[in-house]
Amino acid sequence: MKKSILFLSAAVTLLATAACQNFKKGDGGLEYKIVEDAGGEKAKAGDLLSVDMIVKSDRKDSLLQSTYDIGLPQIVNIAPDSIPGLYPGDYNSMFKLLGEGDSAIFRLNLDTMAAKTGQPKPEFADKFVTFTIKVRKHFKKGNLTDSALYAQIDQYFKGEIEGLKKAEEGKLAGYIASNKLEPKKTASGLQYVVSSEGSGNKPAVGDTVVVNYTGTLVSGKVFDTNNADIAKKNNTFNPMRQYEPIRFRLGHDPVIQGWTEGLQLFSKGTKATLLVPSSLGYGERGGGAIPPYAPLVFDVELVDIIPGPKAPADSTANN
Repeated sequence: MKKSILFLSAAVTLLATAACQNFKKGDGGLEYKIVEDAGGEKAKAGDLLSVDMIVKSDRKDSLLQSTYDIGLPQIVNIAPDSIPGLYPGDYNSMFKLLGEGDSAIFRLNLDTMAAKTGQPKPEFADKFVTFTIKVRKHFKKGNLTDSALYAQIDQYFKGEIEGLKKAEEGKLAGYIASNKLEPKKTASGLQYVVSSEGSGNKPAVGDTVVVNYTGTLVSGKVFDTNNADIAKKNNTFNPMRQYEPIRFRLGHDPVIQGWTEGLQLFSKGTKATLLVPSSLGYGERGGGAIPPYAPLVFDVELVDIIPGPKAPADSTANN
């Protein structure tokens, strides 16, 4: 994680520096600056690139996407120019200027994109979307069959995911150290820090709990929250969603194991941070914005506890 964060910081600094410099002009209004040319063969139609990429719009607080948030590269398929909708200077064109080890900054012209594709300009930008790209690996199609090429990709990602598995413990330890936390730890590996102690009984399996929460990766990336203000601030807001406390029945409704265990540790009104290893979270598969083997951080508030139905009395007790 430390390496990724350092690279992200360097990439963002590089982007800010390059913004003050002249970009070269390409086809279709595309502007670009090759930051590093490793001298390798450039990508062709049919090839695939494994890239780290930061995508920003030309507005304030404009980060749209970053592969550094999840720690896995993105695979880009270089399409033939003959495919309808493609044009010189588009997204596909950018990657044809790159090979393995190269890095560059591109500004994609949205006016040209709208004119060439007949599609409206996206609402999240005014004129440009900026891509800061570092190519990790170049997979060359050549005479390979599609199945042989994608077998290489599959093997490559198995190695990347194995790297995430080996790095998980260090990521969580780094998060704890950098935030100066002193968590308690359960036998399962769940860790937690109580910031505000509640009172009264603690929930048990069968009870319904009502919870405010924000979930982040250890990088700080928010992937889910029931707080509308936090969602808007972190570009995860969904206007179709009702932002209200989540409620579920412990041990009955499907939530991650870290929640089922962790919430039973707290009384009503408690505010705490749960540090959830992937074995108690989304495991080796991940889900959505959560990568495989991702330790998770949840800031939770146990708003209410609704006792579950009592078990019927044993009718044989008096026999």
